[in-house]
Amino acid sequence: MAEGSGFFDKVLQQDLGTVKSGLCVVCKGAHLLCGRSRCPLMIKFYAQQRTRPVIDLRDLAGSSPPAVFVGRYGYPKVDVGPLVPGEFGDTSIMDQPERWNGKSIDDIVDMRFRLVRGKQRIDAVNFRKSKLACDLQELALTEKPVAVEAYFRERPRGRLVLDDEVEPFGPSARLENMVKGNGRWERNLEKNYYDTDLRAADAVVAAYRNGTLISEIQKAFSVGTMGADKRRRFVPTRWSITAVDDIIGKDFLSHTKYYPTIDEFRIYHWEQLDNRWCILMLPTTWRYELIEAWYPETTWNPVGRDVEIMNDFELFGGRTDYAQIGGCYYAARMAVNELLEKEHRTAGAVVCREAHPGYVMPVGVWNVRENVRMALTQPPYKFDTVDGALGYIDSVMDLKRRTWIKHSGVLTDYFVQRRIEDYYGRHAAEIYDHERPGSVKH
Repeated sequence: MAEGSGFFDKVLQQDLGTVKSGLCVVCKGAHLLCGRSRCPLMIKFYAQQRTRPVIDLRDLAGSSPPAVFVGRYGYPKVDVGPLVPGEFGDTSIMDQPERWNGKSIDDIVDMRFRLVRGKQRIDAVNFRKSKLACDLQELALTEKPVAVEAYFRERPRGRLVLDDEVEPFGPSARLENMVKGNGRWERNLEKNYYDTDLRAADAVVAAYRNGTLISEIQKAFSVGTMGADKRRRFVPTRWSITAVDDIIGKDFLSHTKYYPTIDEFRIYHWEQLDNRWCILMLPTTWRYELIEAWYPETTWNPVGRDVEIMNDFELFGGRTDYAQIGGCYYAARMAVNELLEKEHRTAGAVVCREAHPGYVMPVGVWNVRENVRMALTQPPYKFDTVDGALGYIDSVMDLKRRTWIKHSGVLTDYFVQRRIEDYYGRHAAEIYDHERPGSVKH
C-alpha cells in the first residue's frame, strides 16, 4: 500500500538536510545519491495518491496506444510488458507526448493513470525464445492503436508511477498472458526491423529523417528491433529515451557544427506547465548549455527557501562524460540542433529554464524536448548586442542576467575569450570576481 502522509513526514524529516542541500536537483530521484533505499520526495507523491483496484477482474481489454514499458532494475533480467487502458478507440494521444503541448499536468496525469502496466520478467539480451518479447516488438512497431487483452495474476493495484525521465503511467500487475490484435507496422520502423545489418544508430537516424515521431522511435529502440541481428536487445525505457535524443543530436552536430554562424543574437521565449524558457543564441561557433533553476515548492526543491540552480555545458569539442542534469540535457540539445539543421546555420545556445511552484511533479524528459522545440518555433527576438539579448531575459524571467551569467559556463567562456571589459563593461568583470554561489536567494 501507499505510505500515509505521517510516514512521509517522518522519512522527509530524517533526510531534511539532503533535501535542503540541493542534491535532489542533481539526483532527481534516479540515482539515490542521498544513500536511502527510496527517494523521500517520491514517497511524498505516492503518499498523496489513493491505492485502489483499477479493475474488478484479473483481465483487462482495451486499445493500447500502442505502448510498452521496459524496466531497468536487475538488468539484464528486467520486467517488460504492455501499457493497456480499459477502453477502446483512438488512444494514440496517451503515448504521443508530441501532442501534449497545451495540456495541464492534471490532464497528463489523468490520461496516463488510465494506462495499466503488465509485468513479466525476461532476459533483455537472450529474449528471442520469449513469446511476450515477440508480441511486444510487434506492438511497438504498430502504427495505430491495437486491441490488447491482458490476463493478470491479481487485480492491478498501485499508484501513478512518476519519473523525471519517463512519462507517468498507472498501476501494474504481474502478467500471465497477453493477446493482441494485428495492425499495420510503421513503415520506417518495419524497414529497420528487417534490416539486420543496419547499425542501431543509423536505424534511429533513418527513421527520424523519414518522418517517424521520436516517441515511436524510442519505443521501437527499447524492444530490440534495431541494430545488427546478434546485437539486438531490450533496452530499459528510461535509457532508450536518452539514447535516441543523443543519437539524433549527434547526427545533427556532425553537420551543424560546420555551418556558417547566425548573424545576430536571438532570444526564443516560451512558457508551459509553469516552466519559463528563454533560449539565447549567440553568433559563434557551436557551444551549448542547459541551465535549470528550481524554485522552492517545486518537484526537486520542495522545502528550500533558495532557488537551486544547476547547469551542464559543452564547447565545440563536445563532452566525454554524462551530463549530471540527465536526459533533459540531450533532449534540449537535440531540439536546438533540429532548428540549426533547418536553417543550415550554427550558433552558441544557452537554454535557460525556470521551474516555478506550479510544476508540482515530474512528467518526463518529453517536457524539455517538446517545450524547447515549441520555443524554437516562435519568432525570435533579435538583437545586435549580447547586452540587448540579456536585457530581454531580464524582462521576462524572474532571475536576472547577473544570476544566469554566474551559473553559465558558455557565457563565462564567451565573455572571457573576447575581453570581458570590451563586451560587457566593468559590471561583468565585477561579477566574475565574486565567488560562484551554490544557490541564489529567493
